[in-house]
Amino acid sequence: MKALAAVAFGAALVFAGMANAHGPSRQKVEMSVTLNASPDEVWELIGNFNDMNWHPAIDSTEMTPEGAPADVPDESTRVLHLKADEGDPTITEQLMAIDPEKHMYKYMITEVAVEVLPVTNYSSTLQVNDKDGKAEVIWKGGFYRGFPNNNPPAELNDEAAIAAVEGIYQAGIDALTEQFGKAE
Repeated sequence: MKALAAVAFGAALVFAGMANAHGPSRQKVEMSVTLNASPDEVWELIGNFNDMNWHPAIDSTEMTPEGAPADVPDESTRVLHLKADEGDPTITEQLMAIDPEKHMYKYMITEVAVEVLPVTNYSSTLQVNDKDGKAEVIWKGGFYRGFPNNNPPAELNDEAAIAAVEGIYQAGIDALTEQFGKAE
């Protein structure tokens, strides 16, 4: 009986330790806005995977390799060159799915320095829905923080990752609202 109690106590200690060692959990961000434009008008601007210059943080978009298709899932890869005071920070993204009829594409980040964007395993969907003739833009993503282990530094924790992604989405939504106006 003592042996059984000792085994049970040992197992409880192991499982208690594992509860603290599970690492980060997947974070999610979703933002939306309804614009004073048709879904087709907005999709014409944001639906082209090889041109993200509508976003104020993007200096230029480069398809890689040069001449690669911009609308073929798993083959279309873009390098976003960010506006910066120094250096050439980039984010490399791969198109995972596109459906022009549904005004939607899905993509994932394949390469980014955590100093540029403090996330890992990021995937996202950008979609334009018809909401009573107006364009409802929905941008949502899932990701892990930039530091995969427990006790991350502040600049790589869950809050930093969420704030960075929210900042990107909000800047894009603000730019679209400025261009098209917000629907009443």
